[in-house]
Amino acid sequence: MLKNFIKIAWRNLLKNKVYSSINILGLAFGMAVAILIGLWLLDELTYNNYHTRHKNLAQVMVTQTFNGQTGTGPAIAIPLGAELHNKYPQYFKNITLTSWNQGFILGAGDKKISQSGMWVQPAFPGMLGLHMVKGNVDALKDQLSIMISQSVATALFGDADPMNKTVRLSNKTDFKVAGVFEDIPQNSTFYNTHVFLAWDKYLTTENWLNGAQTQWENHSFQMFVEKTDKANFDVMTGRLQGITRAYAKDGDEHTVFHPMDRWRLYSNFVNGKVAGGRISYVWMFGIIGIFVLLLACINFMNLSTARSEKRAKEVGIRKAIGSVRQQLIVQFLSESVIMAFLAFVFSIVIVLCFLPFFNQMADKQMHIPFLNVWFWLILLVFVAFTGVVSGSYPAFYLSGFNAVKVLKGTFRAGKFSALPRKIMVVLQFTISIALIIGTIIVFRQIQFAKNRPVGYTRAGLITVMMNTPDLFGHYDAIRSDLINTGTVENMAESSSPTTGTWSNQIGFDWAGKDPSSTPLFGTIAVTPDFGKTIGWHVLQGRDFSRDFKSDSTALLINESAVKLIGFKKPVGQLIKFDGKQYTITGVIENMIMDSPYVPTMPTVFFLNPGWSNVITIKIKPTVAFPAALEKIGGVFKHYNPSSPFDYKFTDQDYAEKFSDEERIGKLASFFAVLAIFISSLGLFGLASFVAEQRTKEIGIRKVLGASVGSLWGMLSKEFVILVLISCVIAIPLAWYYLYGWLKGYQYHTDISWWIFLVACAGAILITLLTVSVQAIKAAVANPVSSLRSE
Repeated sequence: MLKNFIKIAWRNLLKNKVYSSINILGLAFGMAVAILIGLWLLDELTYNNYHTRHKNLAQVMVTQTFNGQTGTGPAIAIPLGAELHNKYPQYFKNITLTSWNQGFILGAGDKKISQSGMWVQPAFPGMLGLHMVKGNVDALKDQLSIMISQSVATALFGDADPMNKTVRLSNKTDFKVAGVFEDIPQNSTFYNTHVFLAWDKYLTTENWLNGAQTQWENHSFQMFVEKTDKANFDVMTGRLQGITRAYAKDGDEHTVFHPMDRWRLYSNFVNGKVAGGRISYVWMFGIIGIFVLLLACINFMNLSTARSEKRAKEVGIRKAIGSVRQQLIVQFLSESVIMAFLAFVFSIVIVLCFLPFFNQMADKQMHIPFLNVWFWLILLVFVAFTGVVSGSYPAFYLSGFNAVKVLKGTFRAGKFSALPRKIMVVLQFTISIALIIGTIIVFRQIQFAKNRPVGYTRAGLITVMMNTPDLFGHYDAIRSDLINTGTVENMAESSSPTTGTWSNQIGFDWAGKDPSSTPLFGTIAVTPDFGKTIGWHVLQGRDFSRDFKSDSTALLINESAVKLIGFKKPVGQLIKFDGKQYTITGVIENMIMDSPYVPTMPTVFFLNPGWSNVITIKIKPTVAFPAALEKIGGVFKHYNPSSPFDYKFTDQDYAEKFSDEERIGKLASFFAVLAIFISSLGLFGLASFVAEQRTKEIGIRKVLGASVGSLWGMLSKEFVILVLISCVIAIPLAWYYLYGWLKGYQYHTDISWWIFLVACAGAILITLLTVSVQAIKAAVANPVSSLRSE
């Protein structure tokens, strides 16, 4: 029986090559999209699962209220670790302090490389469950030990055994390699961490670090905890949230234990509580995947039911010779499953072709797990399900034909037989139009943020980190040598790059300040040439100058700081900060140094070379970058011979702020194009069927004098009306979802009427182009041929 079903199904496929090809191609692309999105969802949902103890790990975060705004962040004070360990040991297996991920220069012999890493307490590598290639996971109990990734070991030592070899850190301190771990994969928060160093040694590198061990107000570190098996992070947050209140001098602090399993998808906080994050994109793309696959299934249903009259006689004969309806249902379902299996084979080929491009667009390293048995079992179930879903309506519809009417020739599909097909076409284009509108809105939001005034000139700026002691204390000499190369316009040092605010503080005071308020300001130390180098805009007063010795106690503040302080005429006013009295000498335009989607942070700039750790260089606009970089690299090689010349372009660094939104926009546009393609395939098939069905009518109309244009209009009108109905449904649905999405940004674009007009006009144009191929072909055909055959 099964063999017979397969044989008949195969014959039908070969007999109707055009419709079979359209069905298989449509299903293949729908399946390919579903597989690609499935791989993306799997990567997102298993983020950090590489770490074997991920279910028991959390990052300690602190919720604080400043300037009337409540924010939650990972920066904590060192004494919190001892407080948790001493008073609440029942909740924790491990509590570890770490630095932030930072850049290091690693040297071994004549080899020098730049890599990022962290200073951590000894238990941290074990908490992460690092896969050790050599050495032990607890190797950092020795202060002068270093743990490096396998790629770093290869870069420094080649094929030689790296164990117990010496690595010089930032041309300053020698460490012994005590462990080599497998490179952490890309779908981990610690993907860019290649070096682990001992925390106790870190505390000896700077005087302020040693003092920070007792400072509750110094939130400059990270803390990670591993809970006991019976403990619960939500319960711990509820019971321990007030642990820092007794020690916080300013502001109301709450402690939050954020589980590792929620870092990726639930990273947004509102009033100290998780308020979503990337999980919204997981839902969005999951729904898109289902819809795109549904589009392909709808194509199958439409074409199968459209051709139902062609197979009516077959159904009648089968019923007359004893076939029951259940057998016919199995027959038609088997045909759809076979077609789904063929489509699946093509879909795997499509996925293999598109996966490199998709990985680049999504910034991932996904692959098809060919050796995973569960992967194939899930896909086989997926194929069977797709085949049954896409073939269910045709199977039940065709098997219900009345055998007597069919064989007598009195069977008619009925006045409303085309209604289900029309409904499904409307559903297809509703989804496609909504995707087009969504894609336009996402890119408009990105462009809106990009068009915000930045407050400085990014063109020609490069940033160099002061990552070794050799670069400190030579500011004037380095600046002079760089300018003398003829390629550099200016140079300055600062404690933060132009694309980030690395320090913020409270404790500011001024005349008229509310004694109960605890304002928070970004604090950036700069050299006198910083403003001239980056080209910031001074709105009031003057810039820093080497000509004024009094500028050692001068402040420049941005517009947000003026608004927070409340001075109507800020220039000349006094502010107390860090135990010193400062005079405001100028006001600068707000610079976007952090997220372009949030208000600019109140920020003060002051002169303090001792804080500087970033060099910013302005290259002359008339000089070619390769030539300039070669000469600049030569200057740094002179002052910092033990380190490679590493730099970043400021405009590229700034562009990274839009990377997530741009990635989502590209993915959405990719899926929108595929959705339109699949819908157009189905429309092409239906148009060809309608043209074939109305061959006699078209011939008679041509004989009676109908023009090609009128016949084209007659055949196209029905499909255009369906697309217009889709527009009416898609517009309010898209507006509702996208309005909510934009509300998540403090700075966002509006939803203009022309976006809906463009999306609908595009859908109608695609429809006309698709239908016109068959409509014009039918309209220009010789009517004699069609009427003679009738």
